[in-house]
Amino acid sequence: MLRTLLLLCALTLPLAPVLGEPLREFNPGPAALDEFIGKGQWVIVKIWASDCEICNREAHQYVDFHEFHKDTDGVMLGISLDGQDRAAALDFIERHEIPYPNLITDYATGMEWYTGVTGRQWIGTPTFLVYDPAGTLRAQQVGAVPTQLIEQFIASNSNTN
Repeated sequence: MLRTLLLLCALTLPLAPVLGEPLREFNPGPAALDEFIGKGQWVIVKIWASDCEICNREAHQYVDFHEFHKDTDGVMLGISLDGQDRAAALDFIERHEIPYPNLITDYATGMEWYTGVTGRQWIGTPTFLVYDPAGTLRAQQVGAVPTQLIEQFIASNSNTN
């Protein structure tokens, strides 16, 4: 757990996000990341796929995080890489009763988008991006991240905005 926290803190990125990405909302129409970030709250972006075992196993904790923090300091935003199988992505959202917004893109485009945003090579799902209330990408982490670590990261970095 300490290793994960250190990785999350060590991966603070000074890069500006690429905001003209090819993401779509589940409802018809394009969506851009800048429609969600920089609105005065921390935004935790979870990049997921419906067939990702970890994404399925841990979905509830991010729902709980979103519900607990949405009216105060932070929200979740999902990005599904199931663009070739929209039905599977919608089933994932319904099955896990995910209340937060989700965007969708195909896997290859999502990988390119991630590399453009972070300057790092794509590894896999789940992957998390953490944006501060001003919309600056502050951290990234591949793999499961306990919500307690996200809360600790927010608490320890909130005074630096």
